[in-house]
Amino acid sequence: MDQAPATDKDFLEFLIKSIVDHPEDVVVTRQIDEMGVLLSLRVNPQDMGQIIGREGSTAKAIRSLLRIVGVKNNARVNLKIEEPEGGSRSGGAPARGEEASQY
Repeated sequence: MDQAPATDKDFLEFLIKSIVDHPEDVVVTRQIDEMGVLLSLRVNPQDMGQIIGREGSTAKAIRSLLRIVGVKNNARVNLKIEEPEGGSRSGGAPARGEEASQY
């Protein structure tokens, strides 16, 4: 039972560390509530653009993959991409990783 719940967190951690330039700064926390599993992601501020992608395309793809992992484990998995401390980049990264409408 301990292996299945950690699968989504481990998968996200592996995926993000493979994408970013500062893998040592990747922090994934996992919470379970009535809505399902919430994975919160924190990365180095310089890596936010790589995680969000152009018009949110990378963030959308990561969410799709997490949904598949969740379905496989009978869980609803949501991703929250936390905005870096001290504000955001000049263009403004979306606080929760949604598509960037201001670009």
